[in-house]
Amino acid sequence: MLPTGLPQGAVPKLERPGPLRERVYEALLELITTRVLQPGRHLVENELAGHLGVSRQPVREALQRLNTEGWVDLRPAQGAFVHEPTEEEADQLLTVRTLLEAEAARLAARNADAKGVEALFDIVKAGRTAIGKNDVTSAVALNAAFHAKVMELAGNAVLAELAAQVDRRVRWYYTPVAKLRGGTSWSEHSDLVFAIKERDEQKAGRLMREHTEHTRHSYHHRNES
Repeated sequence: MLPTGLPQGAVPKLERPGPLRERVYEALLELITTRVLQPGRHLVENELAGHLGVSRQPVREALQRLNTEGWVDLRPAQGAFVHEPTEEEADQLLTVRTLLEAEAARLAARNADAKGVEALFDIVKAGRTAIGKNDVTSAVALNAAFHAKVMELAGNAVLAELAAQVDRRVRWYYTPVAKLRGGTSWSEHSDLVFAIKERDEQKAGRLMREHTEHTRHSYHHRNES
């Protein structure tokens, strides 16, 4: 057993085909965004290579790329560490997310068809079930799926492209507050779907803005209790 002590089943399988370095990068990024590898965690190349069943070279290449993208910090004479986001970093990203998501909700209320609305209700139902089972991992994934579906229904490719650039970081920030937000978040989702169904653009935009602001506030106060 390698000393990194990753939870059983937490390490993604490296699916073939595809360049090995790309698959190792995706696996490590998944472990970081789901916080299996917590902020501040020391990342030891040979231990990660052992968990992933690869040599150290693709791990080293992946860590270099993750460093460039801001997910990992490479410290001279110390090694690689999962980046610890500052409150300012989180605030800036979540503020941008609010702008993008509110506009997406408004456009979804204009453009969504009955099938799209039904899909949103299905995700809300699944999300409430996950929260009821205290399944945070599924709740986080379903939250991402909900917001992605709203973005899809908005029908604006440029908006979707911009949102995709921040999607994984949003998931990273949302994970530690998913339990705190709990059923309240899914009630807000449900209210939003009704606004989209009613084609009330202004209400949908407002509800999404309030929803994302609640998440931002929860992140900044996540350690208070």
